[in-house]
Amino acid sequence: MRKRKSKMGVLPSQMIEGMIRDGALKATPAILPEQVQPASLDLRLGTVAYRVRASFLSGQNATVARRLEEFEMHRIDLSDGAVLEKGAVYVVPLMESLALPNGVQAVANAKSSTGRLDLLTRTITDGGVEFDRIAPGYSGPLYAEICPRSFSVLVRPGMRLNQIRFRKGQAVLSDIELRKLHAEETLVSGEAHIDDGLGFSVDLKPKNGNLVGFRAKPHTGVIDLDKLSFYEPEEYWEPIRTNEGRIILDPGAFYILVSREAVTIPPDCAAEMAPYLAMVGEFRVHYAGFFDPGFGHARAGGTGSRGVLEVRCHEAPFVLEHGQIVGRLVYERMAEVPTQLYGTGIASNYQGQGLKLSKHFKAI
Repeated sequence: MRKRKSKMGVLPSQMIEGMIRDGALKATPAILPEQVQPASLDLRLGTVAYRVRASFLSGQNATVARRLEEFEMHRIDLSDGAVLEKGAVYVVPLMESLALPNGVQAVANAKSSTGRLDLLTRTITDGGVEFDRIAPGYSGPLYAEICPRSFSVLVRPGMRLNQIRFRKGQAVLSDIELRKLHAEETLVSGEAHIDDGLGFSVDLKPKNGNLVGFRAKPHTGVIDLDKLSFYEPEEYWEPIRTNEGRIILDPGAFYILVSREAVTIPPDCAAEMAPYLAMVGEFRVHYAGFFDPGFGHARAGGTGSRGVLEVRCHEAPFVLEHGQIVGRLVYERMAEVPTQLYGTGIASNYQGQGLKLSKHFKAI
């Protein structure tokens, strides 16, 4: 393991627990131990959802509560469960709030299962000018903007759709540092494409069979987010098969695909999935995502894990080819190695994964 000279970097679970004790992270009711992940904190939905006319940011010197007065259509009590309808936009106050120290900034993201349901979930704050980005020293409430894109969903208070990661200072590895780390740890199977992060490509030539992904069906039932391994995949997803190593993406359609490469996140690093350059085609890997320390790593019981890709096509049909680079992983240093790694003793649903739907569906 490489020696660390400072406490700069992404804050691990034990430092997040310290922030809870110090009051930098607050919640009503209190934060639960199971919310703390190796390099992030799960955020919980509150008791009310506001149906709004459109997505918005509060903007400088404004609060989300004030903007809700402008854009609210009606409010929904979530206490006994309520359906958030496909195509609508909602704002839900979260149970957690922040009182960040000046040197600590935060970034939020949808959890893996949220993204795999095409459930657009972004964090907004008072005075916010960006989604999911929270400035050092922010003190105030947190809100989730939720827009179900493919499926209507049943939600309840306390559900965890998004998560937040904290960092001190500059944590992103340069391409030079990333190449050095790859030489030491073998971050990816096959050739490493390193350019502003570690590039990964799509797998459209599986070793067995010709199933390469799934496309969300346009007219389906509601998904209760508390029900795990419950729903039949064929009621919600159309299997995508090819013997040619390519598929045509339909405009507006949502796909679950898988990366060709198996990736590894060493215990002293974290990573975030970012979309690739827009110039490569009429699509994007729709949701960024956090990769925790230990994902796919031998110390955490992994032998490399492939990344599941949530892909949405834009304005025109687009031919996606096997091996085409579609996204990149941006690696960051951890301030300390987490006391608990992904996949070791915690509920890690996607260690060693291949092509896989969210945990709400029965195994294929």
